[in-house]
Amino acid sequence: MSSPKLQGILPVLPTPFNEEGKVDGPAMERVAQFCLDAGARGLVYPGVASEYEHISREEQYYLLGTVCRVAGDRVPIICGGGNGSPEEIGSKIMKAHELGVAAAMVLIPPIFEKDADGALGFIKSVIENTQGVEIILQNAPAPVGAGLTAADLVRIVEASPAIHYVKEEVLPSGPRITALRRSAPDHLTGVIGGGGARYLIDEMNRGAIAAMPAAEITDIHVRMWNAYQVGDEAGARLLYMRALPLLIIQLLYRMRLTKYVLTKRGVFNNAYVRAPLDEFDSYDEAEINAQLESLSNLFEIAPLNRDAA
Repeated sequence: MSSPKLQGILPVLPTPFNEEGKVDGPAMERVAQFCLDAGARGLVYPGVASEYEHISREEQYYLLGTVCRVAGDRVPIICGGGNGSPEEIGSKIMKAHELGVAAAMVLIPPIFEKDADGALGFIKSVIENTQGVEIILQNAPAPVGAGLTAADLVRIVEASPAIHYVKEEVLPSGPRITALRRSAPDHLTGVIGGGGARYLIDEMNRGAIAAMPAAEITDIHVRMWNAYQVGDEAGARLLYMRALPLLIIQLLYRMRLTKYVLTKRGVFNNAYVRAPLDEFDSYDEAEINAQLESLSNLFEIAPLNRDAA
């Protein structure tokens, strides 16, 4: 593999909405700045965790442009290609490239589960429509993605020099990361972990060059990543164990939990979601608040100045 360019914690930004349910540009500025202040080495938008199935292309471009403007040249921006035909995905990626993204993430759709030939044809068609853009092949489990085997992924990467990274999210991700790193062709720069950082220590042990968790505790994830990289695995494990209970709740409530925490931390105004997700009850809120209180001494980013946003 060549030396990595994308590295470290690359949070997937959620889509903020105002009280009327419209996208909220100032809140997007705040969450992008929050992650940058926390030490993120790149920003991802939109991704599955951004409710991309529930926002229009115009809304995506508006918020992606906001993210690119806030980040400037400080860190790379990665966009998700979303759903659609290869031509539609390619069109979205090229528009995002014009806005300033450095790489694009392409999800192999669930219709190609157990169909590596179809998946290869799909990704080749997307690449034909995205000339000059570095591609991250996203392998997610069904029903979100196709959940391909490591051997199938290696075959697809070997046939597609534009694929520079694989984001592996099918569980167990660890053995798949190891298999990919052992067999990948030279043009694959590295493997990126997914799964909301719930398996981050194992992924780092196996040589993952980056991780793409949700954004609500980016500062803790960055501390965890940095501790591991300087040889302090014990310190990284302590942070991991502190954060894991909240991440287990995030697995259940997904973007609703992310936005709730960001609201509690002063970044968002509300936790409004468009995606059809379960609601919290009073017991959930009490448990989440208890977890946030237990993590409060690890939070390094103070509430942002709303007047400056």
